[in-house]
Amino acid sequence: MDFMIRNVDINEISDGRRYRSGDMVKIGCSECAGCSECCRQVDDTIILDPYDIYELCRGLDTSFDALMSKEPEPSIELGHADGLLLPHLRLSKTKGACTFLSNEGRCTIHGFRPGFCRLYPLGRIYENESFTYFLQINECPYPNKTKVKIKKWLGIDNLASYEKYVLRWHDILAGAREDVSHLTDQSKQSGYIVSFLKKFYQTPYDTALPFYEQFYERVNDQTI
Repeated sequence: MDFMIRNVDINEISDGRRYRSGDMVKIGCSECAGCSECCRQVDDTIILDPYDIYELCRGLDTSFDALMSKEPEPSIELGHADGLLLPHLRLSKTKGACTFLSNEGRCTIHGFRPGFCRLYPLGRIYENESFTYFLQINECPYPNKTKVKIKKWLGIDNLASYEKYVLRWHDILAGAREDVSHLTDQSKQSGYIVSFLKKFYQTPYDTALPFYEQFYERVNDQTI
């Protein structure tokens, strides 16, 4: 349904509806009102895409490698996700929560938070070369939610370009996972995984320039 393959019945975890970005959904939680429960259950589930890395590096004036090695605790780490090696937000061992959650229970990167964080408690389902949003009914525990337009909830500038990118990235991941599955030689498989990570994540993006142009240049570069 998103950047990880999930074998679940969509009807068991959703309200049974499909939404577009202009639709109203009952997800408003008064700016979380200090709950922060979702930030305490991140573990390795908040997988980051290249746009997330670009935004984190831009917002924090840092680099991918610095996020991986930040003291006293790294902010992100690598994990295996359906055959690939991808970065995800790290659960702080001392806080028992996302490393970006303050002691007051507030997100310190809210203005440039990752796409998964913006989306929650919504999800995406990919069908017919497109995707729609759905509401994960058993996720956010906040009571008496209000209706909010999805576009406003996401809070992303130029949402049309972002949604186009999300769909393209989903297809790239699917293609990469298929490529890896067809490589029977362990060394070639490992080499592909490392090259994919370097191409889309480790090689720095210029945060002074727009993201999408740089991303599509990498997509068009066939070398892995």
